[in-house]
Amino acid sequence: MDNFKVKAHRYHAQLDKELSQYPRLNQFQAATGVPKTYLALGTGVFFFVMIFFNLAGKLLSNLLGWIYPAYRSFKALESPVAEDDKQCGFATKHYVVLTPVVDAMIFIFEVVYGFVAIIESFTDVLLYWFPFYFLLKTLFLLWLMIPSFNGAVIIYTRILRPFLTEHHGKIDGAFKDYD
Repeated sequence: MDNFKVKAHRYHAQLDKELSQYPRLNQFQAATGVPKTYLALGTGVFFFVMIFFNLAGKLLSNLLGWIYPAYRSFKALESPVAEDDKQCGFATKHYVVLTPVVDAMIFIFEVVYGFVAIIESFTDVLLYWFPFYFLLKTLFLLWLMIPSFNGAVIIYTRILRPFLTEHHGKIDGAFKDYD
């Protein structure tokens, strides 16, 4: 039991350190006296319960899979030009400057998430019948999204990239009339 308390205290201190980077959370703690870690953990538990009991589970899991990557992509699109950034052009007259590592991870996640969303749209009639589907989907999205797990990179490099590399000629040919 003492070992559990030591680990819990260490994780609490680490979370407090990470959350201290956000001024709003520090202001919340100063104004209310409630530790910012309690707010973060309470919010996490609230969303877990909502998804676990499928109270807006679809909405919350889809928001998790879309909001953060979309915002990071927005920040990448609006970032100032830097010499060491990687430049990617789009079909418009504008060019977008991206930081190579972080933004590549976001785009890899978005490719994988798009693939998952397409598969889900065909299988949703069956998947929604499984108990705790949205909980499992949310955990899967977290696995894809959290850099220490590298889930999106694993799916991309082992499944999507080989498939798309092998078939890109056919895919490009199918879309050449739309360019």
